[in-house]
Amino acid sequence: MINPFKSKKGLGRGLSSLIGDSGIKISNNKISIGSIVPNINQPRKLFDKEALDELTSSIKERGIIQPLIVRKSDNKSDKYELIAGERRWQAAQAAGFHEVPVVIIDADNLKSLEFAIIENVQRKDLNPIEEAESYKKLIEKFNYDQDKVARFIGKSRSHISNSLRLLTLPLKVIEMVRNNKITQGHAKILVGLENSLLLADKIIRKKLSVRQTESLIRLIKNVSKKPKKGKDSNILATENELTSKLGMRVHLNNKRNNSGTLIFEYKGFDQLDRLIGIIKNNY
Repeated sequence: MINPFKSKKGLGRGLSSLIGDSGIKISNNKISIGSIVPNINQPRKLFDKEALDELTSSIKERGIIQPLIVRKSDNKSDKYELIAGERRWQAAQAAGFHEVPVVIIDADNLKSLEFAIIENVQRKDLNPIEEAESYKKLIEKFNYDQDKVARFIGKSRSHISNSLRLLTLPLKVIEMVRNNKITQGHAKILVGLENSLLLADKIIRKKLSVRQTESLIRLIKNVSKKPKKGKDSNILATENELTSKLGMRVHLNNKRNNSGTLIFEYKGFDQLDRLIGIIKNNY
């Protein structure tokens, strides 16, 4: 039988090499659309309604040109699990199709997840957070390193690295990127900044462009570099010593009457628990 993945470049180099060169058993069929169940490991969570409507109209007019990729369901003997082509599957349902062309492959759970990731990360309209999460899954579930992911996906290592760095942002900022409230360009600038959430809120509120955001952050950094006036050297030394020992930033504000505040900046509940434990054990 002719291998359909040898000639269909649209599936992407990674998915083609995975299926077409792996010796996996392949068969072409048309099956009932109701016999297909979604892949619970589908990397893509958000589907643009307007784009989906356009695809539905196209399928109504020209049919499904590129078949869906499925495998036999582990849990339901009469069902097939979707591996690649969820947008086509959803659009075909909206178009009122009863049958869809499929390529049935023999793949285990891990390979199924790998195929789904590869197929999705090569789509240009994949959400940047979903893309980053897909790379993370490849690294964690398949023991890939960033170089291997880059070669396999066909993107630069710096692209993979920058993509993964988005996942270090606070969860609220990640959700802003996922829901297209701020762009990937904005998010890259915010990575590593302590006040990233406040800045993200300002970007949305003021409708700042990426360039305007860069200018704002440069201004903030220049202001923060200016030496603080009136801070005693002994107080600065105490702040630095406490910061070094505790692993979190400490601010000591002493007034003229020797009253004041001692502020601990913690990142995550683990640091807070450790600080509380130190206080309880020593006082």
